Amino acid sequence: MIHVIDTCHQIKGLFDNGAFNFPRWEAYINSIYNNSAHIFKDEADEYINSGLYTFEKDFLPVINAVYENPKLKLLQESFTAVTDNLNQRITEKFGKCVTTDIVLYLGLCNAAGKVTRVNGIDTILLGIEKILELNWYNLDSMYGLIYHELGHMYHSQHGILEQESNDNKKNFVWQLFTEGTAMYFEQALIGDFHYYHQDVNGWREWCDAHFTQILLDFDRELPVMTRLEQRYFGDWCNYYGYSDTGYYLGSRFVQYLTGIYKFDDIINLKIDAVYDLYREFVTIRGDI
Repeated sequence: MIHVIDTCHQIKGLFDNGAFNFPRWEAYINSIYNNSAHIFKDEADEYINSGLYTFEKDFLPVINAVYENPKLKLLQESFTAVTDNLNQRITEKFGKCVTTDIVLYLGLCNAAGKVTRVNGIDTILLGIEKILELNWYNLDSMYGLIYHELGHMYHSQHGILEQESNDNKKNFVWQLFTEGTAMYFEQALIGDFHYYHQDVNGWREWCDAHFTQILLDFDRELPVMTRLEQRYFGDWCNYYGYSDTGYYLGSRFVQYLTGIYKFDDIINLKIDAVYDLYREFVTIRGDI
């Protein structure tokens, strides 16, 4: 079952006239998960100890900006809309539930969204301060932060998510497949298989028009692709001026697979089988 934890009503009490109160924050975090404040502090300290960041200059202004921020109400409304009746909707769509906590909380600029384990519990952490800083408080952004990560969790809990090959081409096809699986999960919950939370400024329309080009370019680049040298996964990537085209391509691949297999069979495929199916997909959909 999904356990939703919304701490927005506690946020104001973590400040003294707009100034962040660290001891109160520690007590607040430890009230959510016992003895967990050090997890968030240790992560922030990694950046601070690098010498590239300071808490006072880089983190504190982002945290203080949450205090009486009018967008916090919009963020909470989006969070409530996306998580309302979520257990029932997942069970109705996929036949099984996901066991996780979804926590909307004030962090130390750890991340807008993160999937992790806290005290042995699978958890989606949503950092209010980073979400507001990035203006990701609308419904589309919240779908991406929550539904997409739930797709990965469903894959992990009911299928075989963590797989790796000695062949780097297969590893990138596996990334294409797992991101596509999460996109499919997200689309199914929303009820629209043309939906993409990345669709801003004509993104989906451009991807639709250039689908074959994206597919063939991705395939041609597979032999030389590296984590740092790839154009498809991440909002920092640039494929002809567009980011995240790998998520679009992955969703098209998984939609193709749903014409052959049931979803629960898809998430139990092994990496070698996925690669073979990908090669079939390229041949059929790439017109080669």
